[in-house]
Amino acid sequence: MRPMSKYIRPKRPGASIFFTVALADRGARTLVDHVVVLREAVRMTKAERPFQINAWVVLPDHMHCVWTLPEGDAEYSTRWSVIKARFSRAMPIIQRRKSHEARREHGIWQRRYWEHHIRDDAAFAACVRYCWINPVKHGLVEHPKDWPYSSWHRDGPHDLIL
Repeated sequence: MRPMSKYIRPKRPGASIFFTVALADRGARTLVDHVVVLREAVRMTKAERPFQINAWVVLPDHMHCVWTLPEGDAEYSTRWSVIKARFSRAMPIIQRRKSHEARREHGIWQRRYWEHHIRDDAAFAACVRYCWINPVKHGLVEHPKDWPYSSWHRDGPHDLIL
């Protein structure tokens, strides 16, 4: 058996970060079917541990977002842990593997997520655009305006060219 890697997440206070967070069951519709629960988990966490949401898109089995952390704060992993736990506790208990039970996990989420620290304005714009066009990329809609679970509706460019 291969030992698990010991990935150390970067700690850059005040950073803007692009995230991809996925369900364990790729192909499920849990996130869009329970988007109200997800929004509440994010709202509560954001109230306790502020951060700016620059872009967000929720797809059936994964989501992408861009956050900017407050100056002096680098704890995005804590925020994700709390959001995922709040969402999981609100979901019905599903059949779990022994490893999930041992860690007191609900088995809804992939254990890890992908993050990328954004280094400049061009990369920031590309990450935000990626969030907005992702439902199009997955064939869910023809234009970002047609996907209801996206920050495009809050601040997307209405003349976005795909």
